Parts: sequence; C-alpha cells; structure tokens
Amino acid sequence: MPLRDVLILVLVVNGWAFNVIAMKFGLMELPPLFMLTLRFMLVAAILLPFHRLTRRQIPGMLLLAFTFGFVHFGLMVIGMQTADAGTTAVFIQMGTPIAMLLAAFCLKERLSYRQICGVGVAFIGVIILAGSPALTNWQGMMWLLISACGWACSTVIIKRLPPIAPLAMTGWLSLFAIPLVGISSLLTEQHQFTLLMQAGWRGWLGVIYSALGSSVFAYSLWYGLLKRYPASQILPWSLLSPALALLMGVAILHESLDHSKVLGTLLIVGGILLAVVRVQFFRLVTD
Repeated sequence: MPLRDVLILVLVVNGWAFNVIAMKFGLMELPPLFMLTLRFMLVAAILLPFHRLTRRQIPGMLLLAFTFGFVHFGLMVIGMQTADAGTTAVFIQMGTPIAMLLAAFCLKERLSYRQICGVGVAFIGVIILAGSPALTNWQGMMWLLISACGWACSTVIIKRLPPIAPLAMTGWLSLFAIPLVGISSLLTEQHQFTLLMQAGWRGWLGVIYSALGSSVFAYSLWYGLLKRYPASQILPWSLLSPALALLMGVAILHESLDHSKVLGTLLIVGGILLAVVRVQFFRLVTD
C-alpha cells in the first residue's frame, strides 16, 4: 500500500475517533436526539442531490432508517450522555461480533472456531469493561449495547437489500430517519430551539463535524479505499478507532483511565480482530 493511502487510513480512523469527542462536546449544549436530528438533516441535504433512489430500494431504506438511524444512532447518543467517549467507541464496536452471531442464526453463515473464540473474548472484554470503577451508570452501557445490536441488525438487513451505493444509503436513511428521531425529540426533550440559539462552538461542532467530518468526508475516503484494496487489508485499521477515542477522551475531555478499562478495551478490540481478520493477514504481518 502506498504511503499516501496509509496516511489516508490514519486520517480516517483518527477522524472517526474524534467524532466521538465532537459529539460529546455537542451533548454539553444540545439535547441528544435533537442534535442527531440536525445531523441527519445536514447529511441528507448534502448527499441527496447527488444520489437517486429506486422504488425497489425504498422499503429497505425505511427499515434501515429505524434499525440504523433510530436504534443505532438514537440510542448511541442517549447512552453517550452518561458514558465517556472511550467506552462509547469501544461498546459500539460490539456490533461486529453481534452481527456475526446474527448472520450465523439468520443467514446460516458458519462460524469457524477462531471466530467463535474471538466473539467470546470480545464479550469477556465487555464484562471487564463494565466493571471499571470509572463507569458508574449501567443504563448508559445498556443503551450502547442495544445501539450496537441495531448496527448488527442493519448489517444483516443490508446483505438482503438490492444494491445501493454506500453514500446514497447514508443520505436516504438519514432523510427517512429525520421524522423518527425528530418526533422522539419533541416528545422527550425540552427547549430544543432555545438551546440551539444559545449553543456555542461545542454544540455546533457536535452537529457539523459528525455530519461532514464523519458521515461524509471520512466515509467517502473509506469507501474509496475499499474499492482499491481487499477488505481484509483495510478492515483491521478500523479497530484503531476505539483505542484512539479512548486516548482522546483522556487527553481532551480529561476522562479517567484505569486497569479495567484498558484490559476490557484490549480484549474487545483483540477479540474482534481475531474474529474478523483472516489468517492470511496474520501471516502477512509475521512474514
């Protein structure tokens, strides 16, 4: 891989890691579901003029608007209110092993012993991470795990949908998710527009960066690399994101770091790496 593409990968994973920090900043000034509604509106406004949707694709996008837009993103921002940035990034990664279990159950995909071991190690990491003294609110962790389940369900759904360009999918599910998240915000949150008018750079950073920096810019670069390289060569890089978010949370937000959090993070990331990366990757590293 040329140095240019390596630098792009480093930029992408750091961009995803900082997205968690930006959203934590946004939650300091804006209600979570309202902030997410603004993000979806901005993403849809940017992407939809360049992507069309066929009638065959509409039912799938409506379903993804619920599982991905509402369950995954909605519960993620709710959980982030009481969970720190590093924990959020790590817990969301559990969507990968959960998706593997769902695929084995729903799509009859066989899991190898190595994959089963990796999933088991990741879940042990969740148990250890949940016992960290820094994590005092179990409800936040529960919302994040359900959010990861929403991501996993969306992954299984996407496998059965008619083909659609990734950024087109991002734009249209954002549009269809706006009523779900927006109405939920109206029913459960208060003073949204007053808080928006009073928001400073933190609130706007949470909205603008999560929409432009993560959903549009970082994913555009990521999809471009996936077109040029095998997935097994690219996907392991994404596992750097939660570790970087953990470090950014400590450095920028002054979040605490203890042995349980470090060990749990290492087990989750290592277990996912063991489960999703082919044996050829390890041979490539050791050669």
